[in-house]
Amino acid sequence: LELKRMSVSREHRGRGLARALCREVLAFARARGYGAVVLSTSMVQVAAQRLYEGQGFRKVGTSYPSLLGTLLNFQIFHYRCDLGDGT
Repeated sequence: LELKRMSVSREHRGRGLARALCREVLAFARARGYGAVVLSTSMVQVAAQRLYEGQGFRKVGTSYPSLLGTLLNFQIFHYRCDLGDGT
């Protein structure tokens, strides 16, 4: 399952909503038999990286979004959370 564009508006940040949403996505995927959840985030999204790593995601790769991104060394980080069988 791929998690795309999860965001919490600025006025609601700092309340644990992103953690709760992430846990809900993982539970949803696990209940439906998915083996893993994958996602991508940019190198500048440090808070997102900490959130995902805190939820059990691990960085599995990096890429560049474009030639300009390569020239600027702007990386996209790819994450994966293996779900196992839930036991």
